[in-house]
Amino acid sequence: MRSVTRRATLRIVLKRSLIALVLLAATVYLGDYLWLRYRMATNRDAFGSVTRNVFYSVKVKSGKTEFDYGGQQAFECPNTLLPQYWEKPCWLARRQKDEQIVIDSGNPHNPSLY
Repeated sequence: MRSVTRRATLRIVLKRSLIALVLLAATVYLGDYLWLRYRMATNRDAFGSVTRNVFYSVKVKSGKTEFDYGGQQAFECPNTLLPQYWEKPCWLARRQKDEQIVIDSGNPHNPSLY
């Protein structure tokens, strides 16, 4: 009887801990988003700029991959803790100097155009 009670208690504690962790993560993300929106509304350095080396990875129809250098390009990024608006935060974007853009020209076994 005791082992059933201990299992039930452990299950309740784990369930509550998981719920608390999810609520904490949601609260942090929402707070980060609202702080960015506030800085956007008041014109207070909400976004930054990062220069990256761009490389194009082109899959040609023969099945080979061709790499082309696209030069340096400036990218805008949010000054936040977490990714917002589908963009990496500036602190992370500054660490990743190269960006690879994959271009697929289709299936080499199917010559029809999409």
